[in-house]
Amino acid sequence: MHFGMKAHNILLLIFIALCQPAVQYAFLNRFYRSYHEQLRTQIESHSAKYKYEIKTIDMPVDHFSFSVLDTFKLRYLLNNTWQKPKDAPIFFYTGNEGNIETFAQNTGFMWDIAPEFGALLVFAEHRYYGESMPYSNKSYADLSHLGYLTSQQALEDYVDLIQYLRSKPEYKHSPVIVFGGSYGGMLSAWIRIKYPHIVQGAIASSAPILQFSGVTECEAFLRIVTSDFKIAHSNCPKLIRKSWNVIYNITSNDKGKKWLSDNWKLCQPLKNTSDVKQLISYLEDIYTNLAVVNYPYNASFLAPLPAYPVNAVCKHLTNQSLAGMELLTAIHKAISIFTNYTKETKCLNLNDSTPELGAVGWSFQACTEMVMPICSDGVNDMFEPRPWNLDEYTKDCVKQYSVKPQPNLVCEQYGCKDLSTATNIIFSNGLMDPWSSGGVLRNLSSSAIAVVIPESAHHLDLRSSDANDPYSVVLARKYHRFFIRKWIEEYRDKNKSY
Repeated sequence: MHFGMKAHNILLLIFIALCQPAVQYAFLNRFYRSYHEQLRTQIESHSAKYKYEIKTIDMPVDHFSFSVLDTFKLRYLLNNTWQKPKDAPIFFYTGNEGNIETFAQNTGFMWDIAPEFGALLVFAEHRYYGESMPYSNKSYADLSHLGYLTSQQALEDYVDLIQYLRSKPEYKHSPVIVFGGSYGGMLSAWIRIKYPHIVQGAIASSAPILQFSGVTECEAFLRIVTSDFKIAHSNCPKLIRKSWNVIYNITSNDKGKKWLSDNWKLCQPLKNTSDVKQLISYLEDIYTNLAVVNYPYNASFLAPLPAYPVNAVCKHLTNQSLAGMELLTAIHKAISIFTNYTKETKCLNLNDSTPELGAVGWSFQACTEMVMPICSDGVNDMFEPRPWNLDEYTKDCVKQYSVKPQPNLVCEQYGCKDLSTATNIIFSNGLMDPWSSGGVLRNLSSSAIAVVIPESAHHLDLRSSDANDPYSVVLARKYHRFFIRKWIEEYRDKNKSY
C-alpha cells in the first residue's frame, strides 16, 4: 500500500464500485482512488520540470515458468545528463502503482543528487500500470491475464532491466542504488533483501513493510491520522469524532438532508441512507489524505493545498461547544481547504472518481498479497468504529476477482518479524505520515538503518529540496547522501581488481 507522495499520495487510491464491499476493503480502495487520480494530474502539471528519454524493454510475462512464453514491453525513463563516462552509479527508481512519469517528476531528491554522484537516472514502470500492460487492453480482462501482477514478478522485471543496462560496457561495473517511496519503497527494500548481489543499497522512504497481520496493529494507521489533527488543535479530532452522529441525526429526515445538501453545495443532493454513508466515507478519505500530504509548503499533490493543510483545516475546528448545524457548517468550512482551496469548485461532487486501470491494479494486489489491515475503534481515533474482518474481506475479493487473499505471503517471501540479515537499506519514515505505522522505526542491523523524521509527512525526503523543508528533513537527506556514498565506495573497493 504505494501509497505515498506529490505521489503521492502514497499512495495513493481509486474506488472500484462494482459491488458493495466490506468497510475495510472499501476504505483501502477509496484511499487509493484519490491517490491515483492525483498522480495522474501530476504528469500534466509537472511535465516540464525534469527531462528524460522514454524507452522499453521486452520482459517475460512470467519469470518463474518454463511454459508461459509470452512477453511484453516494460517502459522505463532514462536520463544520462550527469553520468560519468565509465561505470557511473545507476540510481534506479523501483516504480510503484501508477504511471512512471509521475514518480520521476515527484522524486526530486534523485535529480538533486545525480550531478554530485555523476549518476545515470533510471525510473522503471511497474507492470500493469501506466503503459506497461502485459496483455494490452486485455490485461485486466480476467484472472488468467491479471494473475501475473505480483511484487515478485515486478522485482524480477527490475532485476532483468538492471542486468540489461549493466551488459553495456560503460555500465559493466556500475553500482546500483535503488530508490522508492511508499509501495515503491517497499519494492526497493525487498529488491535489496532478495538480490543483494544485484543492488548495492536502497533508500526506502515511507515503506510500510510491516503493515501486515500479526506484525502491526490495524488501528495504528488511523491513530496517527488522528494524532496529526490533535497536534494542530486538541479540539479538532474531538469535533470530527462528534460530527459523525450529528450528520446521522440531521440527515435522518428529508428536511435535514436538504439542509446539508444545500449548505455544503453538494452536486447531487442526499436522498437516502446510502448517500449519507457515502458522504461519511468521502470525509474519511479527506481527513486521511490531508494527513498523508501534510507538507510544509503549498503543494498540489492530491489537490491544491496550503502549507501544513491539517493546521489550516483545524483552524475551523477549535470551539469545543460547536454542535448541530453549527458544527456541520464548521466542518464544511474545514474540508473546503481540501475540496475548494482555489475557490473554483462550483459544487461538492461525492462521485468524482472514475475507475481507471491503475485503480483496478492496486485493488487486485490488495486482494492477493498486499493485505494491509486498517481499522478504527472510534475511541482512540476520530473515525467511526470499523473492525478488521478477514473473512468479510476475503468474500469481497472472491466476489470481485475470484481470488482469496494470502495475508501471510509478503512476510513469508521477504520477512517481517526477523529482518536481521538485511543490509545497506535506509528506512526513512516521517512521524506525521500515517504509513509510518507499518514502517521500520528501529535499526535492523549495522547497515540497515532507520531514519526517523519527526516533521515529515509521506516520503517528503524523496521530494526535491525546498526552502520550507523542516531541519529534520534536510538532515535525513544528508544521511541518505552519506550512506549512498559509502555504499558506492564499498562497491568500488570490492571490485578494484576489475
